[in-house]
Amino acid sequence: MTRVLLTGFEPFGGEAVNPSWQAASLVAAAPPDGLDVTAVRLPCAFGDALDALRDAVARTRPELVVCLGQAGGRAGVTVERVAINVDDARIPDNAGAQPIDVPVVPGGPAAYFSTLPVKACVAAMREAGVPAALSNTAGTFVCNHVAYGLGHLLATEFPGVRGGFVHVPWAPEQVVDGGAPALPAEVVASGVRALLLAAASTRVDLVATEGATH
Repeated sequence: MTRVLLTGFEPFGGEAVNPSWQAASLVAAAPPDGLDVTAVRLPCAFGDALDALRDAVARTRPELVVCLGQAGGRAGVTVERVAINVDDARIPDNAGAQPIDVPVVPGGPAAYFSTLPVKACVAAMREAGVPAALSNTAGTFVCNHVAYGLGHLLATEFPGVRGGFVHVPWAPEQVVDGGAPALPAEVVASGVRALLLAAASTRVDLVATEGATH
């Protein structure tokens, strides 16, 4: 059994739900064969989210960590390639903090690349019938904060553990007028299960075109 830590976030920005936590809960309740999945909900707050993440990693001792977050407006599940060392919040977090141009880790590297096989993960989700893509930006809010913090944590305290960040679209109940893309939590969970299996079994990523021109 491969031990997996799967995180999602509490709701933020006035929303009643967060699809990242909906999906994480569903996957942990019915994990893929061969994976022992523990789901942990992180606070949507700078600093506190990284404290909770570190505690979860130390407690569960996973071999693989995948953090999920909400990306409203995206049409599919997007695997993040890179996280950058900056917090620049357009809105306050759930604790009222709104850092502007502050490093996630003072003195840390400019960026961390995911140690997941990101293209294999995208391919696995598409094969499972779930809309998926590779993303080259995790934003500058708490999602990027956690993505970068995870990279730093694994590089400095838990070598050998692999991990990365994945964004999921809004849930249908968040898009009442139908004017933006949305995916049911069950569909997202199906994609995440496929992603986890690919991440657990793939050490050398695919060579495939997933780049962007802008």
